[in-house]
Amino acid sequence: MLVVCVVLQIAYGQNPMRCIRKEREALLQFKAAIVDHNGMLSSWTTPDCCQWEGIRCNNLTANIISLDLHGEVHYEYFSRGNYEVSQRYISGEIHRSLMKLSQLKYLNLSSNAFRGSRIPEFLGSLRNLRYLDLSSSLFGGKIPSQLDSLSRLKYLNLAFNYYLKGSIPPQLGNLSELQYLDLRGNLLEGDVPSPLGNLSELQYLDLGDNVFEGSVPSQLGNLFQLQYLDLSLNSFEGYIPPQLGNLSNLQELYLGGYYGGLTIVSGDEWLSNLISLTHLSLDFIFNFNSSPSWLRMIAKLPNLRELSLINCGLSDHFLLSFNPSNFNFSTSLSVLDLSHNSFTQSMVFQWLSNTTSNLVELDLRGNLLKGSTSNHFGLVMNSLEHLDLSHNVFKGQDMKSFMNICTLRSLHMSRNNVTEDLPSILHNFSSGCVRYSLQELSLTSNQITGSIPDLSRFSSLKILDLSNNKLSGKIREGIRLPSQMEQLSIGSNILEGGVPKSFGSTCSLQSLDLSNNKLSEDLPVIFNHLSGCSRYSLRELYLNQNKFNGTLPDFSIFLKLEMLDLSGNELKDGVPKSIHNATVLRLLDLSNNSLSENLPAMIHHLSQYARYSLQRLDLSMNQISGTLPNTLSMFSSLKKLYLDSNKLNGTISEDLRFPTELEVLHLMSNSLKGVITDSHFSNKSKLRTLDLSDNLLTIKFSQDFDPSFQLTNIAFRSCKLGPLFPKWLKKQNELRSLDISNTGISDTSKMVLG
Repeated sequence: MLVVCVVLQIAYGQNPMRCIRKEREALLQFKAAIVDHNGMLSSWTTPDCCQWEGIRCNNLTANIISLDLHGEVHYEYFSRGNYEVSQRYISGEIHRSLMKLSQLKYLNLSSNAFRGSRIPEFLGSLRNLRYLDLSSSLFGGKIPSQLDSLSRLKYLNLAFNYYLKGSIPPQLGNLSELQYLDLRGNLLEGDVPSPLGNLSELQYLDLGDNVFEGSVPSQLGNLFQLQYLDLSLNSFEGYIPPQLGNLSNLQELYLGGYYGGLTIVSGDEWLSNLISLTHLSLDFIFNFNSSPSWLRMIAKLPNLRELSLINCGLSDHFLLSFNPSNFNFSTSLSVLDLSHNSFTQSMVFQWLSNTTSNLVELDLRGNLLKGSTSNHFGLVMNSLEHLDLSHNVFKGQDMKSFMNICTLRSLHMSRNNVTEDLPSILHNFSSGCVRYSLQELSLTSNQITGSIPDLSRFSSLKILDLSNNKLSGKIREGIRLPSQMEQLSIGSNILEGGVPKSFGSTCSLQSLDLSNNKLSEDLPVIFNHLSGCSRYSLRELYLNQNKFNGTLPDFSIFLKLEMLDLSGNELKDGVPKSIHNATVLRLLDLSNNSLSENLPAMIHHLSQYARYSLQRLDLSMNQISGTLPNTLSMFSSLKKLYLDSNKLNGTISEDLRFPTELEVLHLMSNSLKGVITDSHFSNKSKLRTLDLSDNLLTIKFSQDFDPSFQLTNIAFRSCKLGPLFPKWLKKQNELRSLDISNTGISDTSKMVLG
């Protein structure tokens, strides 16, 4: 994908020069209006602002020419989805003092949290600006028309703000030097203004994933320099304008919406002019079946590499009407997505092998395909690496034709009608050359029966998902995993017994999911079996919803463990006292067991080895006693804390402070006493969910309390809150649920929020 790079010719010399005084003062005013919990502006104290983080000055004039304060949110990728590891951002308001930075050329405030704040109109006064990036920063309101004054602007990115709404100001069509415009992922609506067709220098335009209506403006065909155009996932209606055929430099084109409002005209030939096209998406365009000329045009695009026709209502009859003797896709086509159409016959595979033999990726998920295919498909598709057939109606025996695709690396067959026993299925796999190439196999959510066989014959297999089937019996001792296995998911089956030692001897194993079975061995024995060389590689261990018993052993033996879920078992006592190593644990879920230790002791033990890494701690639905310890604040990364449905008692200390990063706090259904005040929740700007229900607490925030947080869920049921409706509650503008029943509030007429 082409990425337009706007290169600013800025000279940075070596001669020391302090910044201009009035510009330094302007920055300090800007800083005063910013909430900076992450210390991004901590360097903004020294005399020379040209040396501050995010600031660049012109070497000759000392004017500030670049302000780059983009935030960062880093995610790790786990088998159960993404998990936020760290974030660094600013919030608050953008002060108008930035107007004094008259020579500013580069402004980047992306990936921050200006939650609902409007994009300042005064930015239009920064006439020297070439680069403006406000993406992913939660701005709201409308796009200010004053931005049309930025006559030198080359790059404008307002994507993924989610709160940004209204229409596109037609005045943006005056930005005659603009090369890059990204408005994706907002709530922008109405018609796309035709003056955008005046942006003669534009190379990149993304208006996808908004709520635009009406027709696609024909004036977009005037953007002769355009190389990237995305109008997908909107509510456009009518015909695609043939003027788009004027975009001879276009390399990527993404059309189609959620509701199939766009249609193509049979006989239109404008698409054949786009000979530079490498990526084409026409998803959700439903009249393809009546426009065969379009598929012929697509097939003739000489440089096309990726084609997506998702949910276009394509049928077997439509595809098979093209005779492979006089119809072929370009040899450059390597990625084809035909998912969520209406294919039923396995003849589709033979047709594809005769017309697209150079495919590397093929996606046919979400159709009604069934039956076996000829061996011809496997023999001809000698470049195919990724095949997704999920959400169809294949049986196990139908997979035989894929066993001789010697290049196949990943095969997804989840949610089909596979009912055979697992040993037979894997025997068929091992009979072909795919056993040597396959790295990822997903058979989740079928009806597969039988036991777990030896898997070591699949020498390249790294990811195997057999979850949500009907596998049963014990996992036999001595069963070997492939030597390169990284992820094994066999959760949601009917497996019994324990975990074999051989699992712990797989030195590359990073994720093991055995959840929701009937496994019942003593947990210390399980940990011992897994403590082979996998103790050095394992990052995720899911043993939840089984019948494991005993006490919680020392899990710091797993040196890289980040996710540990032991919920829904029969564990007793508490957290082990003798921990040998500091850990990198991010998630610890011990909920729904029979743990009975005193909470202060448990928190003390956890703080010895996870105080800096732990982000989610769930101890709910146990028999834990004691009160909330003051040491909770030591967990500097903790975002979610669940202590509900225990036997917590005692009085909450006035000195108690919750972790600064806390987003979710559940304390309901205990016997906690005392007074909750605003001091307990000072500087908790990230708090979103607070549930203190069914305790013996008095919630007494001061009348002038102005919380830094905006809660989405509040539950104070059966706590003492009244008789007056709290003023601070009226300032919670993002509430989705509020439960203040049985709290003693008498002035219900004043329960108006926002």
